[in-house]
Amino acid sequence: MKTIGLLGGMSWESSIEYYRIINQEVRSALGGVHSAKIVLVSLDFTEIEELQMKGDWEGAARILIQSAREIENAGADFLLICTNTMHLLAEEVQEAVDIPLLHIADATARAVKGAGLTRVGLLGTRFTMEKDFYRGRLEREHQLEVIVPERAGRDLVHNVIYDELVQGLIKDRSRQGYLEVIGKLVKEGAEGIVLGCTEIGLLIKEEDVEVPVFDTMEIHARAAVDAALGSYKLD
Repeated sequence: MKTIGLLGGMSWESSIEYYRIINQEVRSALGGVHSAKIVLVSLDFTEIEELQMKGDWEGAARILIQSAREIENAGADFLLICTNTMHLLAEEVQEAVDIPLLHIADATARAVKGAGLTRVGLLGTRFTMEKDFYRGRLEREHQLEVIVPERAGRDLVHNVIYDELVQGLIKDRSRQGYLEVIGKLVKEGAEGIVLGCTEIGLLIKEEDVEVPVFDTMEIHARAAVDAALGSYKLD
């Protein structure tokens, strides 16, 4: 079994779900009292959030690179950044370490294509929905068609993430707002919905939506187990 490196804390509300799912899946695969080999570095999300809001991606990159190197030096065989948004810096992080990075968008695309879908709606932070690093990767490298909410919908989705979900707050009003946004995406032709923030799965469940839902946190965690056990090929 390979050792999984987790760069978490962004936020820890989803990082604990990574840890839980990875260990459950390893035990399910190997039986007995098996658990995953994990190296975890957990950041103070306030520091990262402040840099995000300032647009200081170079400052954020320095923190992530240092942490990734700590994970590598601690013996991890490969690395996960346990957040969609900070994959904006995935290339910089990968260039700074010798171990491979398991990109969350690649794992998600594999799940979407495995379900036979080609057109998906994407929810996430404003950075994930509006910048090219995530949507563009899905479109260019995986030939998926991606649609995002209109401006008001993007604002609602983003604000709920930062004002509620990363703080562990789950509100029915926000769930309803998300479902309205999702309903509009489905009317626009989305065959499935990508929960492109690792906290959204705390609010929206598969049974809430009439089309397939792809929880990127769960997909990423399960892909990590597949990589650790040898059934997911890393470059």
